[in-house]
Amino acid sequence: MKSNLKYISGYPQSLQQQIQAMIEQDSLAGFLLKKYPKPHSIGNDKDLRNYVMALKNRYMKKSPPLSKIIYDGKIHVINNALGLHSYVPRIQGGKVKVKNELRVAAVFKQAPEEFLNMIVVHELAHLKEKQHDKAFYQLCQHMLPDYHQLEFEMRLYLTQLEIKGIY
Repeated sequence: MKSNLKYISGYPQSLQQQIQAMIEQDSLAGFLLKKYPKPHSIGNDKDLRNYVMALKNRYMKKSPPLSKIIYDGKIHVINNALGLHSYVPRIQGGKVKVKNELRVAAVFKQAPEEFLNMIVVHELAHLKEKQHDKAFYQLCQHMLPDYHQLEFEMRLYLTQLEIKGIY
């Protein structure tokens, strides 16, 4: 029976076949555990905020401030979201002010730090580049040179979680 490879459906068929073979041989989890043996320790919103702000201050000092940084249990990757960057309009003293919020799917509370880092970099890049275009991905790679490889392996991680019924 062929597994649902929705997280890697945009990748070449030959690569999908390799992953399908790993799933059938029950070796995908072993591959991921060997490469990423332990989860990070950034388990609450305060620690996440500190983590995000350290990255933001390192790479994007001049970008707009973030008013809220949280893990969000309502974000589900089935809806094609791993994290969200949103602009929330607020009325203060008769003026509309826009606040930037960064939310990370709660499933990443237990993930390897490399995957959390990739998601945070992705969402931070949206502070400067709104669309997923060449400039956006160049910025992601500036902050995280192996961004594309990590994104792919994070998708394998989500595939494995789904196979095991965890997500």
